[in-house]
Amino acid sequence: MAICCWLLAFGSLLTANSQKLTATLTGDILLDRGVRKVVEKKGIDQLFSAGIDSVLQASDVVVGNLECPATKVKAPVYKQYIFRAEPEWLTALQRHGFTHLNLANNHSIDQGREGLLDTYQNILKAGMMPFGAGRNMQEAVQPVLLSKTPRQVWLVASLQMALENFALLPDKPCVSQQSNDSLCQRIAQLRSADPQCYIIVSLHWGWENHVEVVPRQRYDARQLIEAGADCLVCHHTHTRQPMETYRGKPIFYGLGNFIFDPQRDINRQGAIVRLTITDSDAAAEEIPVYIHGCTPTLLRKETSKLSNNKFSKGK
Repeated sequence: MAICCWLLAFGSLLTANSQKLTATLTGDILLDRGVRKVVEKKGIDQLFSAGIDSVLQASDVVVGNLECPATKVKAPVYKQYIFRAEPEWLTALQRHGFTHLNLANNHSIDQGREGLLDTYQNILKAGMMPFGAGRNMQEAVQPVLLSKTPRQVWLVASLQMALENFALLPDKPCVSQQSNDSLCQRIAQLRSADPQCYIIVSLHWGWENHVEVVPRQRYDARQLIEAGADCLVCHHTHTRQPMETYRGKPIFYGLGNFIFDPQRDINRQGAIVRLTITDSDAAAEEIPVYIHGCTPTLLRKETSKLSNNKFSKGK
């Protein structure tokens, strides 16, 4: 099966025998509402197609954006959309290949601060690493080290919008809400401490249910690259947004949904990003997915390649 993807190559080509890390990042994962109905009727394994499993299980690291608290705590915040997943469902994510779950989004707080901390602990109990949240802002903003080999690979996450009816209290449990200036400083510090490290930035941002990238996103993304980031992989809009390269670095503005109950056809189109990192090179692939029901599936299309900023059709 040929997978439709964008391929960006940086530096020399990766060799089959080189030591490398394969890291895969997905868009939004919702385990409530329509997805809850599927799980309760057919089981949670129904959410994973064979093609998706083949990508996730071939990866060393798999990062997802968990778009709901997974907790028995029921303390809903007063807001329009409120979600909650059953914590026992998290083990299925780990079993299908997920290693890290991002909590720096606008739904992690749907069941309050207690629900946020409980979700954090439940992810750990399920054998995965949570990030983008903590007992206070100082903990929430800490970068997560995805791997030490073949070089250090860091991921820095932040929610880039105000939370609905949830006060920003830096000394209380919260999600990461760093300003772009703070993100730039943090990235510069990581780069200064280890010039050879690889830095991924994951932002929850953008114009919801639109495919257009707003000018502020482009400005902020390019600032982050200038500060030393190697790659941006972002989400929130529930749509697949464009990607671009800036100074030879990939910016994926929005991956769209992954496991979700799409409300319209535009919400069914998403992507996953697969990074292949060696001690001196990196390559990124954007693999389109389409959600059937609530289950993401790989698109069966001709492979497209983007190399050295030139577009060409793959064979």
